[in-house]
Amino acid sequence: MLFNTIPFYAVFIVFLTIYAVLQRTSRTLMMLYVVLFSLLFFSRMNPEVSMLLPLTALLSWSMTRRMNECKGVLRKRWLWFIVVVELLPLLYFKYTNFGIDVINSLLRDNLPMLDLVLPVGISFYTFQAIAHTVEVYKRRLRLKMDFLEYIFYLSFFPLLLAGPITRPATMLQQMRENTEVNPRLLYTGLWLVMMGILKKCVVADYIAQFNNWAFDEPMLYNGFELLMAVAGFSVQIYCDFSGYSDMSIGIAAMMGFRLRENFNFPYQSLNITEFWRRWHISLSTWFRDYLYIPMGGNRVGRARMYFNNFITMVVAGLWHGSTLMFVLWGAMHGTALVVHKFCNRLFLHRLPSSRLWVKIPSWLLFQSFLMLTWVFFRSADMSTALAFLQRMVTDFDTECIPAFFVQRPLWLVMVTVSMLVHCIRERWFYRLQETFISLPWLVKSLLFLVVLQMAIEFSNSEVQPFLYYKF
Repeated sequence: MLFNTIPFYAVFIVFLTIYAVLQRTSRTLMMLYVVLFSLLFFSRMNPEVSMLLPLTALLSWSMTRRMNECKGVLRKRWLWFIVVVELLPLLYFKYTNFGIDVINSLLRDNLPMLDLVLPVGISFYTFQAIAHTVEVYKRRLRLKMDFLEYIFYLSFFPLLLAGPITRPATMLQQMRENTEVNPRLLYTGLWLVMMGILKKCVVADYIAQFNNWAFDEPMLYNGFELLMAVAGFSVQIYCDFSGYSDMSIGIAAMMGFRLRENFNFPYQSLNITEFWRRWHISLSTWFRDYLYIPMGGNRVGRARMYFNNFITMVVAGLWHGSTLMFVLWGAMHGTALVVHKFCNRLFLHRLPSSRLWVKIPSWLLFQSFLMLTWVFFRSADMSTALAFLQRMVTDFDTECIPAFFVQRPLWLVMVTVSMLVHCIRERWFYRLQETFISLPWLVKSLLFLVVLQMAIEFSNSEVQPFLYYKF
């Protein structure tokens, strides 16, 4: 069951009712109940590999406990061994066919591809397992997790499918506090779920139809239509993934868990560095803490620091998908990150960044670069991406603009409004959230029903999965 379906919320209401009762009765029973529900949730999404998650949890937890009893070199060897073991399922399911394809290309061979099913959420719970192992190794996780707490943390269903990636200390502390479901958290969660439904089911799924047509067959469209498709995909991927994150964080809030935001108005960014502080925050901080800093971070020489930034972004690109297009996308972001840091050291830091004459050109330049990279992110292969860009540049006919406005007025309204929402200040958004929380429960219920009705009106005949499920 996906978070953007009515059957899920029907089941969740029943689940939450029993959860609230067990939470007041016994913390252990509550945790067992959530773990069983989470594993059932996982098995329904991944029937072919339903035992993968519990086996991963048992193996990772037991080996980490063994590592924690060691000292010195042996402890470090255990760390590397555990991290490799935790990565093996991800590498096998996600990158085996990618490796075979690379070998076939290099050696001009014809090795057969394997018929593999990528377990939903494997990238996310693998990174959470590694985070726990490293935190224990660094002795930053002061309280030990027993196995029930660990499998609760690793399989927690609001986070299971597509994050946000959550640190073990955050979950452990709240598990032991066992904060009961209260009206404020419940209504905060309801607000976030409503925002997620609007973003995903109303905006992202509707504008995705034209975006998909344009990216699948770019030669059938003129340059202006392709430019609109790039702008549309920029909105689509943001609304799709931030919508999922809102639902995930909202569902967790209804259960008494406070999680960090995963997106913070990323399209307000003026440069690549700021963008990765606002976009998919849980992933960017994970790569910073568990890849960039261990490689030396910015504590090494300048050239090595630039190399670390570049490699981190290439790996982040590969994490998104097992194709050379994602590697290229990551390399483009890595190069931009290096260029920005280099230029910032030379002269950018002297510019008054608060002035409009600096902010507007910076925003336009960066957004143009970002939209260019989305073309490679979305395109199926290099030839499609190049054909898309060539068509967009060589066949840009302004005479077709009025016709596009007439043919796709609602699409344009959704894309435009979504972009304009990014212009509001963060505190205005939270003020609106507080206003919703303070409304009478009947008004909140009516607003939720309105949002559901909008989702039904704009939905396709088939439920559209979240884009990041495949990552």
